[in-house]
Amino acid sequence: MKVRVRLFAALREAAGMAQMEVELPSQARVQDLMDSLALQYPALRSQLDFVRAAVNRQYVSPTAGLRDGDEVALVPPVCGG
Repeated sequence: MKVRVRLFAALREAAGMAQMEVELPSQARVQDLMDSLALQYPALRSQLDFVRAAVNRQYVSPTAGLRDGDEVALVPPVCGG
């Protein structure tokens, strides 16, 4: 299956792109996606433990399942003042 991944802020800078398509096995979960990204983009590895994932604009846990064509947004922690 293929999912579209959108990266924001420091994640986008580390990967050098704002979005990508990732091929995953059927029955993959969000954590499988993040593991795959950590292998393909080592610069992301240290940041992926702290991101929130949203599948089709709804925040989900790392154990959430994915389907072909899903859009996954990876959002790093945000703070402000």
